[in-house]
Amino acid sequence: MSYLQVDRLSFRYLKAKEDVINCFCMQMEKGEIVSLIGDSGSGKSTILRLLAGLETPISGAITLDDNKLFADKINLQPEKRNVGMIFQDYALFPHLTVLGNVQFAIESGNRKEKKEKAMKLLQMVEMEEHANKRPHQCSGGQQQRIAIARAMATEPKLLLLDEPFSNLDARLRSSVRCEITNIIKRMGISAILVTHDKEDVEACADRAIEIQATSCKRAKRAAEPMYC
Repeated sequence: MSYLQVDRLSFRYLKAKEDVINCFCMQMEKGEIVSLIGDSGSGKSTILRLLAGLETPISGAITLDDNKLFADKINLQPEKRNVGMIFQDYALFPHLTVLGNVQFAIESGNRKEKKEKAMKLLQMVEMEEHANKRPHQCSGGQQQRIAIARAMATEPKLLLLDEPFSNLDARLRSSVRCEITNIIKRMGISAILVTHDKEDVEACADRAIEIQATSCKRAKRAAEPMYC
């Protein structure tokens, strides 16, 4: 079985007449970066929320690393899924320092151990020199790296990124794509990237799945990935 297996997943919002997600299937291997690409409203972000446990499917199954996240009579809570998610606006705490944001996500260990682990994560994303800054004192690309370090603090088996480059200007977008892709690859993390930009797919993903609203979804090979 694949590292992540999603079988015939369907979802409908309360009082809606049609499914937002209908019969969605996908597989991915450990260490892959897979992109979900499609028009606005096609359900890309909803799929991430279903994987993370923030929404509940009406049918289907989700298996990650041989563990059932959702199936008949099984629906693990988000905190038990070992899935990290980075939102479009990064969702950093403005009143905490960069170090504090990462430290907040670390559950085990005493204060000293949490600080040491947080600093190691900031070193991995090359943000240790900014540890005492507040998020608003950092650029968009730097905030994105902080968000990744915080997501990695929980040691997730799967990292979900929802339009992570959409808030960056064109000048930063290209360089940050490569930086973030290299970080994820270096950490050996399996990741799913939601985007509507084909350049994001070409720069970051090993392959892509094109989302077409309310239909069984099919995998489509991405362009040859480019790593910096």
